[in-house]
Amino acid sequence: MTASVLVFAGLDPGGGAGLAADILAIAALGAHALPVATALTVQDNNRVFEVLPVDSGLVARQAEALLASCAIGAVKIGIPGNAANAAAIAGVVHRLRERHPALPVVLDPVLASGHGDPLGQGDAARCLRELLALATIATPNGLEAAALGRLPCEHVLVTGGHEDGHLVVNRWRNKGLDVRSWGWPRLPHAYHGSGCTLAAAIAARLALGDDMGAALERAQAYTYRTLAQAFPIAPGQRIPRRILQPH
Repeated sequence: MTASVLVFAGLDPGGGAGLAADILAIAALGAHALPVATALTVQDNNRVFEVLPVDSGLVARQAEALLASCAIGAVKIGIPGNAANAAAIAGVVHRLRERHPALPVVLDPVLASGHGDPLGQGDAARCLRELLALATIATPNGLEAAALGRLPCEHVLVTGGHEDGHLVVNRWRNKGLDVRSWGWPRLPHAYHGSGCTLAAAIAARLALGDDMGAALERAQAYTYRTLAQAFPIAPGQRIPRRILQPH
């Protein structure tokens, strides 16, 4: 059977981030996405104007129907939308871990959009705390890592897209210790959904059986290519091309 990734994320009607990004990236890396909607949003490729969290009971029921019939190889978590949804997602992960204690969980701990627009209701950092404790790996950018402080998950990939310099440096930490860093040439544009793409790609490779080092290597290389081939749908941020074109 094809390896499946259970995905919790919001719906972006512009198709750049959230569930749309996750589905395409996971498919491109060779796995299948099981998308559970946590929130409906009003946004374009630049700004988020409104976020309406899905009822937490519905979030749980969407997932439970899949747990009953599908073999799940990994979980990817984007925005929960609010604290009730974060608790519902945590409950699903606990139930999955009862069956599969080593199940990888990838958390993209988004606190706000690139323009600072809120992506849910309530304190975003507080909503993420329970999920961070359950994550196998979190993928914050440098600003998110600083805001969240000490991260309790075993692995952290701190991405450097918000820093200055000709290279974007991503740093892998295991149990608080630096393991490895990667430097990627900085590309000239701003991108909508790059973090979603990276986290989803990591989840796909973990679901397919990669160890953490291999998953991080392959997911970053893929994400960089999606950004190098990104395309505009309107002025402003570009959309990563998750279905890559041949060179």
